Amino acid sequence: MHNVASVDSAHRMPALMRRQRDRSWPLPRFPRRPPIDRTPPTPETSFVHVLIAPQEFRGSLSADEAAHAIAKGLRRVHPDWTLDRCPMSDGGPGLLDALRFAVKADTCAAIVRDPLGRQVLARYLRVRESGDLVVEAAQANGIWHVKPGERNPLFSDTAGVGDLLRDAIEATGAKRVMIGVGGSATTDGGAGMAQALGARFTDMAGNPLPPGGAPLADLARIDWQRPAFLAGVTIDVATDVTNPLIGPNGTATIYGPQKGASPADVDVLEAALVRYAAVVRRQLGVDIAYLPGAGAAGGLAAGLVAFLGAKIGSGFDLVADAVHLVSRLAAADLVITGEGSFDAQSLQGKVSGRIIEMAHAEGKRVIVLAGRAEGTAAGVRTLAELESDPAVTMANAGPLLTELAARLD
Repeated sequence: MHNVASVDSAHRMPALMRRQRDRSWPLPRFPRRPPIDRTPPTPETSFVHVLIAPQEFRGSLSADEAAHAIAKGLRRVHPDWTLDRCPMSDGGPGLLDALRFAVKADTCAAIVRDPLGRQVLARYLRVRESGDLVVEAAQANGIWHVKPGERNPLFSDTAGVGDLLRDAIEATGAKRVMIGVGGSATTDGGAGMAQALGARFTDMAGNPLPPGGAPLADLARIDWQRPAFLAGVTIDVATDVTNPLIGPNGTATIYGPQKGASPADVDVLEAALVRYAAVVRRQLGVDIAYLPGAGAAGGLAAGLVAFLGAKIGSGFDLVADAVHLVSRLAAADLVITGEGSFDAQSLQGKVSGRIIEMAHAEGKRVIVLAGRAEGTAAGVRTLAELESDPAVTMANAGPLLTELAARLD
């Protein structure tokens, strides 16, 4: 794999990655700069300060696009309000967008494999001051690379993530990588990533295993030696998923259906990952079966721990530190967050749920704008108020989000 592009980031925003005593891994060294309001009105007419901090609307808008759409609607009816756009991520898709606004970094690109083995262009960031890398695994194994009719949960794999890590580290010489995981189309435990970095997976007859999670049911042996280019490199996994690799709350059972897995497929993947975890423990001496967070991105986090010695930490906390979310929220009169689908899981550690908690703790009014919502809740507005057809909503999410923001009381 070859590095094909390096472009100075067009966005230079504040950041300080503070070390916190309760963290299991240190944060990249990002330079501190004061927060910048990217679209301020004149100070003489400003009287309401709004923090706009959505995550991605999966399948339709990035976090940055969502923040822009919301700001556009508010500006239309409240030209004198101060709007502070703050795209957010929990380590999944949108991580690069969120941190690109927060740090001085170069945006680089590499050609890698997608979940079905096709070549795609993937981006990553290199922080100028420290040389650290920020990688978003979904640039390679993201479900948005695969159309609904193409989804193949049994045989999609993470080889492209290995391609991306190799290209980025070899091209930059970085010794520290923060990789956000989530939004994946894969359930292979990170086996494809490891194979792309040189690991060899074989069955009882010594035959190499084909790509994907299902073939891991035949795994008998792993041959692995850490490549020279990874010497001295530390890997930090950013995620807010706490699911283990296997079991009733494991990655196949909980997330497999979202990737197109039928109940029978889930059983196949679960059995394969049980086998995989046993062989990894026997040959590599690493127990990944029930490690909290190991189930992130179809078990990619487990593979990163097993083969690269990675540590798992909170993606939301990482981004919140980088963008100075605490101080920016404290300065706001109104907080607006959002996501594509707001449901019970949103209140259990997802970006919108965490921001709601922070806003309530500070006594701030908070509004959630979502593509759709499960049930009804105070402070939650949806695009369904404007358009009942989900297909039309997805296709026109930006203009609809702008209109919904313009109608806020």
